[in-house]
Amino acid sequence: MQAFDYQDPPTVARATGAAKEKTDGKYLAGGQSLLATMKLGLASPTDLIDLANVPDLRGIKADGSAVTIGAMAKHAEVAASAEVGSRIAALAALAGMIGDRQVRNRGTLGGSLANDDPAADYPAAVLGLGATVNTDRRKIAADDFFKGLFETALAPGELIVSVTFPVPKRAAYQKFRNPASRFAIAGVFVAQTAQGVRVAVTGAGNRGVFRLAAMEQALARDWSVKAIETVSVPAADLQSDLHASAEYRAHLVGVLARRAVAAA
Repeated sequence: MQAFDYQDPPTVARATGAAKEKTDGKYLAGGQSLLATMKLGLASPTDLIDLANVPDLRGIKADGSAVTIGAMAKHAEVAASAEVGSRIAALAALAGMIGDRQVRNRGTLGGSLANDDPAADYPAAVLGLGATVNTDRRKIAADDFFKGLFETALAPGELIVSVTFPVPKRAAYQKFRNPASRFAIAGVFVAQTAQGVRVAVTGAGNRGVFRLAAMEQALARDWSVKAIETVSVPAADLQSDLHASAEYRAHLVGVLARRAVAAA
């Protein structure tokens, strides 16, 4: 790991200001991905801008129609939150499935979304619920946020402040986890929202998280396991690796979607 300078800003304005001054600086949230890539020599930022002491990036607020979670909320905090659990139980359950206990007590919502690992769990919830990513500059709809493998709509220096999740009529998440990393080999988030049915898949796509339009249309007509039993998942756009082939992932997505609908 190369040498770097350390910044400890107390406010969002100071954090984003440091990012503008340090063109090769990186925000440090939970550090679960960034520090590992630095140790491997895959990232060499000149500065780490630690967000741990920025109070405006914390907290969970809820009302009748939405839950807004600060970017620095730990996975364990989301999983244990009464506000999240009572309004979007599927989101609390998803947070409780991330990694192991150590990861859940260090990793953050904002860090996970900014990194956009193709096998991460939170992207499925954000896309599946039609959430809004709030930054220091703007609001980004879920459908516009994810751009590909480890790629998002965030501009250089743009900072995720919070994420607003609409409360769905019903929702559930199911995943087939890697037994070592506990990342999703495939994961499916289904939701019946005020804007319609949404089905988001993580861990399987060649370009990261994506929506399954055919299943959404079938479930919009009839919210039941039977409605999607004959919906095929094309393997052409899915990835193959040492963990699973594209064909196996296509099979998993169908199985997990049916389980999620049943659970919801």
